[in-house]
Amino acid sequence: MDKVYLSHNNIVSAYGFQSSSAIDAIAKEATGLHLTEDTSVLPQPFFSSRIRQENLEQKYSELNPKEKHTRLEKMLLVSLANIITKSNLELTSRVGLLISTTKGNIDVLETNNPFSEDRAYLSVLGEMIRTFFSFKNEAIVLSNACVSGVLALAVAKRYINQGRFDHVFVVGGDLVTQFILSGFNAFQALSEEPCRPYCKTRSGINIGEVAASVLVTKDDDKLVGESVAVLGEASCNDANHISGPSRTGEGLFRSIERAMSHAKLNPASIDYISAHGTATMFNDEMEAIAFNRSGLQETPLNSLKGYFGHTLGASGLLETIIGMHSLNRNILFASKGFKELGVSQPLNIIERTTNKEIKTFLKTASGFGGCNTAAIFQKVTV
Repeated sequence: MDKVYLSHNNIVSAYGFQSSSAIDAIAKEATGLHLTEDTSVLPQPFFSSRIRQENLEQKYSELNPKEKHTRLEKMLLVSLANIITKSNLELTSRVGLLISTTKGNIDVLETNNPFSEDRAYLSVLGEMIRTFFSFKNEAIVLSNACVSGVLALAVAKRYINQGRFDHVFVVGGDLVTQFILSGFNAFQALSEEPCRPYCKTRSGINIGEVAASVLVTKDDDKLVGESVAVLGEASCNDANHISGPSRTGEGLFRSIERAMSHAKLNPASIDYISAHGTATMFNDEMEAIAFNRSGLQETPLNSLKGYFGHTLGASGLLETIIGMHSLNRNILFASKGFKELGVSQPLNIIERTTNKEIKTFLKTASGFGGCNTAAIFQKVTV
């Protein structure tokens, strides 16, 4: 079976409108989380990572849009336009479009939003992105809680291996909205300070927003310096609870085991783990159990939530892109906010950003409803 690669990529975030903007900031261990006062989405101040509206409008206007778009659509369009241009690919019927999101245009349901409520349908979001760029195929929208971003990469790889497409553009995004913040606040899961994944004093999550995109391709002439090959991937739903993770880490454990089997690798072959790490009590504990069951307790591990917050359906895609750059630069990025291990099983948390020769990483994600996904990526020589 031919190899499938991740190539051209872009991150639109609080750090800026290029992947390099985010990578350079993370390398300096600079967080994008800031105390925010916005009573339109939450009565009390909260820590979040948000994209400046005026900067987004400027970038969006450069695309010369012919009709109006929602805030999320603007984010997705700006990110995707970057890599479509750089890839220089003609959008034929052999090119697919896959969108990952948890809630899509959920903000159109809020009071005084100027857009029709129909815009909240994920199919409408997909059609808006497809028609803007004139993709020949219908957009495929993948919404499976917080595994959506990394699962979208696995699905794109499978479409290519099945011969349906030669290339797939994957773009993902979610917003900081009243609906999302009020939901996590009702769970008493929001932290009143910057989150600290796996830390003994962690107190919950922060919510952030990004749009991220990447080209998934089978052609090695479309690669860039940070390109990686997709060695293996797997997904498992343990159906434990609508919002609570499995106490045994069963779904994540099975996803990791199957991804390693698919990649024909053992735990010693994984150079580091880009984990989900939401900084909630139950999620971090579940992951620690799953990683130990998989024999990965000594593998260097980070969570990037201390930089961006939890970006929901975009998080797995965002964090995979950062993993690509981590391999390319041979840097292990620190798990921001971590001070003292606060889970029952041992983990090798990356406490300081360090240089190290690395070739392979494991990306994991877990989400509501018991969904879990794992994927393994390897550096390629361009």
